[in-house]
Amino acid sequence: MSAMFVLIIASLLIALGFLGAFLWAVKSGQYDDKYTPSVRILLDDEPEEKEPAASSKKPQSNYHTS
Repeated sequence: MSAMFVLIIASLLIALGFLGAFLWAVKSGQYDDKYTPSVRILLDDEPEEKEPAASSKKPQSNYHTS
């Protein structure tokens, strides 16, 4: 039973450590992105590839010819 309490306390300490690291990263501006939103309009989207017309393809048959 005491091992379970040790594991719970250890997991809470680890979780608090991760929370502290996350809050430090947010406070220090690690997640601020001031450049990308202003440049995003200048970047072109990739053009979608259109499928070739069905009339230009030869019909494929499933028959085996010898």
